[in-house]
Amino acid sequence: MNCYTREAIEATMKAKGYKYFTGGDYDVNIIGVRNSDTKGKVTNAFDDCMTLSYKVDGDWKFHCFKCTTDPGTHWVENVMNDKGVAILKPGQYRGSHKLRLHAGKYLALGQKKPLTVYRDNDRDDNYDLNESKTDTGLFGINIHRATSRAGKGSTQIDKWSAGCQVIAHNDDWHEFLDICQIAREIWGNSFTYTLLESKDIC
Repeated sequence: MNCYTREAIEATMKAKGYKYFTGGDYDVNIIGVRNSDTKGKVTNAFDDCMTLSYKVDGDWKFHCFKCTTDPGTHWVENVMNDKGVAILKPGQYRGSHKLRLHAGKYLALGQKKPLTVYRDNDRDDNYDLNESKTDTGLFGINIHRATSRAGKGSTQIDKWSAGCQVIAHNDDWHEFLDICQIAREIWGNSFTYTLLESKDIC
């Protein structure tokens, strides 16, 4: 897994024509980066990145957390939706999430506006990213954590994601969540999520 620089993320966002927030303190940019090197193979590993960029007292802060932007093997093989497992399509989704309970259990970023996913229904070890098989709607594509154990991290996705964006390490998750909660107090409970592909990073 690569870790990127804030400058490279910003440059890629601008090249894509996406909004990169540069306002006051904690005007957060939540940007996932899917690992293109896997070439669509189901690795069942946390081999993507979740980045956070924002300012504090005018100075940029940047975090890069190990995550998955893909569903795990369990839900690829045991699909919950007749159309197939959900794989979030790269793009920018303005105001797509808000802080609320994930699965009624703990605070996370829950989907509140429609997102577009690919649907893969053949249950093999490759993600089918077919433009003719996209689906747009409210599917519970949340941003949440894997393990609940402090100081621990998950290494296999398994059941942690059926399409959600999932941060592997518990400590990273709490750092991410704390920043989002500060941002909510300043900017309101609405967060934009952008998913990039690593091959596009400038």
